[in-house]
Amino acid sequence: MMSGNEAVARAAWESGLALASAYPGTPSTEILEELTQYPDLNAQWAVNEKVALEVAIGAAVAGSRSLAAMKQVGVNVAADPLMSQSLAGVVGGLVLVVADDVGLSSSQNEQDTRFWGRFAHIPVMEPADAQEAFEMTKAAFDLSEKFETIVILRLTTRVCHVKSLVTVGERRPPNSEGGFTYDPNRWVLVPSTAKRRLPLQAEREKALKAESESSPLNVVEQGSDKRVGFVTSGPGYLHVKESFPDAPVLKLGLSHPAPFEIIRAFAGTVERLVVVEETEKLLETELKAEGIGCTGKDILPSNGELAPEILIPAIAKFLGEPVPVRKLAHDSSLVFPRPPTMCVGCPHLGVYYTLSKLRRQVTISGDIGCYTLGALHPWKALDTTTCMGASLTMALGLDKGRLPKDADKSVVAVIGDSTFLHMGIQGLLNLVYNKGNATVLILDNQTVGMTGGQDHPGTGKDAYGMPAPKVDFIKLIEALGVKPERIHKINPYMMPVLFKTLKDEMAIPEVSVIITDQPCVLIEDHQRFAPYTVIEEACTGCGNCLKTGCPAILVRKRETVAKNGKDQELAFVDIDISGCTGCGLCTETCGPDAIKRMMPPTKTSKEAQAHG
Repeated sequence: MMSGNEAVARAAWESGLALASAYPGTPSTEILEELTQYPDLNAQWAVNEKVALEVAIGAAVAGSRSLAAMKQVGVNVAADPLMSQSLAGVVGGLVLVVADDVGLSSSQNEQDTRFWGRFAHIPVMEPADAQEAFEMTKAAFDLSEKFETIVILRLTTRVCHVKSLVTVGERRPPNSEGGFTYDPNRWVLVPSTAKRRLPLQAEREKALKAESESSPLNVVEQGSDKRVGFVTSGPGYLHVKESFPDAPVLKLGLSHPAPFEIIRAFAGTVERLVVVEETEKLLETELKAEGIGCTGKDILPSNGELAPEILIPAIAKFLGEPVPVRKLAHDSSLVFPRPPTMCVGCPHLGVYYTLSKLRRQVTISGDIGCYTLGALHPWKALDTTTCMGASLTMALGLDKGRLPKDADKSVVAVIGDSTFLHMGIQGLLNLVYNKGNATVLILDNQTVGMTGGQDHPGTGKDAYGMPAPKVDFIKLIEALGVKPERIHKINPYMMPVLFKTLKDEMAIPEVSVIITDQPCVLIEDHQRFAPYTVIEEACTGCGNCLKTGCPAILVRKRETVAKNGKDQELAFVDIDISGCTGCGLCTETCGPDAIKRMMPPTKTSKEAQAHG
């Protein structure tokens, strides 16, 4: 049993992969994690997707098979080398595996990677399940070397994470002959070179169209019910087969360049042609431009998965038939709602609690990561979040573009350690260079937290968990131009220190950086301490501890009392000691001192140093 991500890794290893580079991002993260388990190849975490693709390009230009993996938004970061290297091509096979987050489980947008195939003039393959992910990964390497081009393998969340049986094979030896060939007319993409490569790119695309027309990855499945024939790809194929098992289906594995002649012939065998594609109206538009009559997004939604509960009523309505009421496999309304929140004892809790106390004095520019949850209740301590690294650049814009209403407000940018290395370094340099007035909070939890705890150059470990050179954030930030006296490293569990430092730096009209330095509670470096408990008779129900947002603090009882002529809501609490990490944040919010540690700390413990 393998997930799609595991199957891609296995197939890449069997294909003679020499190097893989990736930046973690759900739903693609497990591909590189899995590759670290295979011998005879080099798997690396990169600081961002552009770097990952460029490393893979270097290996492919040198003659080795390589792979770059990322989620859909990562392709935006990697677009520069992707668009250029499409002209020069590759020698060793290079597969760019992109996982599209169809349905937005953990992304800021739902973009469709298939567009990049058209934009960069490179082929796109779309597996529907783990077995196909395995087979198409192998086919992608072969196609890449045959046409000397990068090949996009487009997965979706459903393919990445659903497990199924996969039949595997043996590893072929990595490329060992050939090597890098000196050819500045190909590899040095100055304008004159690029112009000469353009016709070659066009010829390659023409040859790829012919390849698509005869590819065994594009398959017609005859059906007995000819009223509607479906053209589909990826998981859309599985949804069609489940919804309409008797319908004719043209399944596109090599979906770009599209095999128009196959599709035209298929259209002639059915009464109506429906394009089922997640998420954009891409193939449908191309077919109509080719004069092939079809429908698709006129009857189907342009976002989310096209599951049977979507397809069946849409096609029934299209055919003028009664719309069936499909019984859902599960009723989500019966599940108690659980809003996303940070972990118990998360080092970010104190940061956002502190920011929430300064809310009226500050505009807060956020970034991508666990700490994006700071925008939610109870902190509500983020004003913007756009993309990786935008907290710092947008902070400069919020500063320089401020109107009189915000003249007295400070600007704070919040970014994580991995995100800072991904795309924040340039933003901080730009902030300093342009004399911005902002306080930057780098929340260093010593891992890529949101994707499951991967390493990066700031953790001192590589993708295999082995020791690696470790970035000194203070030296790096000082090198970017921040004055040494404006750089602070503090323990985020010590909220009075955090509050005072933040207030002091917000008052100074220049760039300052505050680094919080406690590890994510989900990694092995985190030290758990004896839990706290609530002395029931001492709790006054003020509810201040709830404002830290710690999930281990539970409301035991609510009361409404009259105070100064007004009703006041009281919330008496307990602490879930099985979840409490003993961080002590809640004690700093408790006026009546009703929260006590269940066991006293030792004098030599790290906790004792942090909290006295």
